[in-house]
Amino acid sequence: MITQKLTDLSFELGPIRPPSEAYSLLIRATRNCSWNRCKFCSTYKGQSFELRPVEEIIRDIEKARAISDEIKGLNWGMGYGDRLREVAAAIYEQPQYNASIRNVALWLWAGSKSAFLQDANTLIMRTPDLVKVIAFLKQAFPELNRVTSYSRSKTAAKKSAEELKELRDTGLSRLHIGLESGSDLVLSYIQKGVTAADHIEGGKRVKEANISLCEYVMPGLGGRKTSTEHSTETAKVLNEIDPDYIRLRSLHVRQNMPLWEKLKDGDFELQTEDEVVEEIGKLIENLEVTSQLISDHILNLLPEIEGVFPAAKPKCLAIINRYLALPPDEKLNFRLGRRAGYYEKLDDFYDASRHHRVEEAIKRINSETSDSIDNVILYLKNSFI
Repeated sequence: MITQKLTDLSFELGPIRPPSEAYSLLIRATRNCSWNRCKFCSTYKGQSFELRPVEEIIRDIEKARAISDEIKGLNWGMGYGDRLREVAAAIYEQPQYNASIRNVALWLWAGSKSAFLQDANTLIMRTPDLVKVIAFLKQAFPELNRVTSYSRSKTAAKKSAEELKELRDTGLSRLHIGLESGSDLVLSYIQKGVTAADHIEGGKRVKEANISLCEYVMPGLGGRKTSTEHSTETAKVLNEIDPDYIRLRSLHVRQNMPLWEKLKDGDFELQTEDEVVEEIGKLIENLEVTSQLISDHILNLLPEIEGVFPAAKPKCLAIINRYLALPPDEKLNFRLGRRAGYYEKLDDFYDASRHHRVEEAIKRINSETSDSIDNVILYLKNSFI
């Protein structure tokens, strides 16, 4: 299945994308982060922000189109007919293909419906330039029904209503914004570079332009000192914005993050996972939105805390209370099982076979190593990001 023409094709990719864009075509419109000072993030540290020339981005889109056409040609040339997914899956699973070829293959396998513009704040581009990129992307791939990107709240707030509407009319479907917290105290401490008022103004601008808005919240970001303020003020900001989606991304601190130094010198104190769950409960109790809450990341202990509000609020709180009511040893079992992949959700904990396997794992760890279960869980969490 390897062809020289296909292996010669490639285009530039950025380092990350939201989990919900796992099956999107990735087009790098900007390089790195225009702010790049947040203490909880290590992704772009040491890298300078760059606006890519529009002509360069368009050439990458053309290369992505050429890769797509080549894979489709392979599909028919090998006699697969309309079974494109089989060929796309086979290409994606072959590591000798470069990352851009595998991205296009995965996108084709998933139905080729969405594209995500990288990196951290593509909305900072001049509006006419971003319009050209989106228009060319839609022209090259008319099958696209969604084009999305990251943005900062402050950047969105600086765009006029007319600019945002033009972007929407051209094809920009959704913006992902890292709200992280609605507390000015927390936002200042983590050097987010925005205020609660900026978050509200930027979010409202996006909503008024009829662009779908996804706001990311980071449980645990206030630490023990400001946990209550973090949850209550974040709820207030979200209530003002009422975004289409609220996504939970629980804090996890690694040594390559600036926040690590604050943790080492005792200025920042991490909460336990149980305390973070309690904090999420406080956030949910104070939410008065019509948003869809989503918990789609392995760092979140309880992924089933989700649904469309306000109807989903009682269910979400019931799940939290059910977990918190477990005895300490059973909570430990669930936390290890969740991080080790035995449990997808809390209901799996009640599967006798899975529960027994985690109990056996706990016994082995206690008898064969000097590590505590908490240290093993920390090691597993470190491997996720």
